[in-house]
Amino acid sequence: MFVGTYHSGLTRSGALFCVRSLGQLLLGMAALALFSGVAVAQTTTQYTITDAGVANDITAATSCASPLVQNFSVPTSYSVSDVDIGVIATHSWRGDMRITLQSPLGTRVQVVTGSGGDSGDNFDVRLNDSGTQVVNTDPATGNHNTAAPLYDNNFIPDNALSAFNGENSAGTWRLEICDIFPGADDGNFLRADLFLTDTPASYADLSINKTVSNASPANATSITYTLTVSNAASSPSSATGIAVTDLLPLGVTYTSDDGGGAYNNGSGIWTVGTLTPGSSTSLNIVATVAVTSGTTIINAAEITASSIVDIDSTVGNGANGEDDYDTASFTVTGTRVAGTPPSLTGACSIANQIIFDWDSNSWTSGDLSNNYALAGIGTIDWTVSSPGIFVNDASFGGQSPSLSNANNGGFAGTQLSLHQYLDFANQSQTATTVIDLPTAVPGVQFTVFDIDFAANDFADKLTVTGRFNGATVIPTLTNGVANYVVGNVAIGDAGSGGTSGNGNVVVTFLSPVDEITIVYGNHTTAPSVPDGQAIAIHDITFCAPQTTFSVMKISSVISDPVSIVDGTSIPKSIPGAIMEYCILISNTGSATATDIVATDNFTGSYTYIAESMQSRTNCNAAGTAEDDDASDAGEGDGVTASVIGTLLTTNIAALGPAESAALTFRVTVD
Repeated sequence: MFVGTYHSGLTRSGALFCVRSLGQLLLGMAALALFSGVAVAQTTTQYTITDAGVANDITAATSCASPLVQNFSVPTSYSVSDVDIGVIATHSWRGDMRITLQSPLGTRVQVVTGSGGDSGDNFDVRLNDSGTQVVNTDPATGNHNTAAPLYDNNFIPDNALSAFNGENSAGTWRLEICDIFPGADDGNFLRADLFLTDTPASYADLSINKTVSNASPANATSITYTLTVSNAASSPSSATGIAVTDLLPLGVTYTSDDGGGAYNNGSGIWTVGTLTPGSSTSLNIVATVAVTSGTTIINAAEITASSIVDIDSTVGNGANGEDDYDTASFTVTGTRVAGTPPSLTGACSIANQIIFDWDSNSWTSGDLSNNYALAGIGTIDWTVSSPGIFVNDASFGGQSPSLSNANNGGFAGTQLSLHQYLDFANQSQTATTVIDLPTAVPGVQFTVFDIDFAANDFADKLTVTGRFNGATVIPTLTNGVANYVVGNVAIGDAGSGGTSGNGNVVVTFLSPVDEITIVYGNHTTAPSVPDGQAIAIHDITFCAPQTTFSVMKISSVISDPVSIVDGTSIPKSIPGAIMEYCILISNTGSATATDIVATDNFTGSYTYIAESMQSRTNCNAAGTAEDDDASDAGEGDGVTASVIGTLLTTNIAALGPAESAALTFRVTVD
């Protein structure tokens, strides 16, 4: 937090700006103003250096042995609890820059090592242990904007700034900048900001430690996660209202828990309670491994609530460099092999399978919807949507979505597939493909190519669901070598080339489905800003729609001439009694049946009661009166019935999947 007191500044020769503001940083370059504000426990002070515009001052040094030096002069003495450093410079191939910060006590932290891996131009970064990703690990961030607003990028330093925590602020803080390949690229320092947060009067030093009982368990075996939360003995205060969030990841299934506090396995929240200085408490979470061999599962836990400020961490900010955040991982034993998908013959015979082949269809590059007439099924509608950017790349069929064979899953020949090449702005964005069928089919199978992983780039995540008459249908997903499957989700965790089958995932529905939804995005192992990534949806095999009929006939006695009318006696099937019959016809198949005819010959000692027939959706629902003449005039429900002698005939215009029709009629017992 920031508290308003004052804002003063000098030019580069004096090289100091100090800002304290309420709610936001005040970034004036040379003005002097006075602010008032309320006092709170913790204050962040900003010190600013600006450059007069010396050309190529970063590359002027012959090596990092003689770097460009900028000094922050901090006149006030207080104990530092947090340090951030912001740097703005023009520089081609910023990955060559090395930046080091040194405290007045001589502690040195190389916050940017100069990996050389980021080829983007310019550097506009606030380095913060609670940043979004490690600095210079994602070339896809492009060229930085060195103009206002300042510090569009909030990145984690290569080495933690927490090394300065607890030191005294007063004195000279030295900033060193150099180019690890001097003379290769030009660079000019523009601005730097040092953010120092003081130590509050009342605080706790909370931390969490997370372990797993077995780092290499077998599939279907039990593991135990142990979480320990501590309040350091050096803390001046107790912390109350402590809560930890540990939502078990895909690949493990909750079994039980024990220990201090209370754990909710649905929300993943562990209510810890109160910790006095020097105390700790632990929780054991027992879970079952439910993932394929060779899969590494990472589980994170973080302190997400506390009544008091944590001296070296911010609760609930998701920063994995802080001590209130910890992970534990295991790798399932065995070498992963591609799984064997279930046979579609479990839903239909080969003779009843219909193939939708992309090689025989077209898709205009960039289109987000299309429809195709498929013999035996009807018109299939496809729609694709995403808030991410669909990439235009000629090698992948042009503007995505497009038909391409760049990703062919190791299949021979051209094998065109619907290719989706996307650049997501963040880890949570997805692309959704919906396949809407005109009628339900009893089974479906298809392959999605290239579900894989690239470090600091992307981590493919594929989720597939179906619908049948509005109800959710879960398919079986079968993994490849470069991915693992948990339920109806496949996650990439190894690399796979576009022409390799290692990234294949086979999707199989063995029960009726009339809509398929494919959601493609990133797992939590992807960077916060993923790079471009792609999948391809291959040909689809459908089971031909089928109808399956069941017929049930039930009877009940309505009245007899002897039983008491008030119902205290049960009517019997005796002469003069009135009986009601119900014929229920149900379609349990996946296709719509039309022009259905059903007959019933009620021979025996019965006499049909004229115009007693009613059509219904089931035997109990209120019905529509039928007129005995096989006409639907004035009825409009698609059901007609007629009686000739003892033969009753029912005609049903159409009966869809999971639909039923009932006909009731009455007779008198002779």
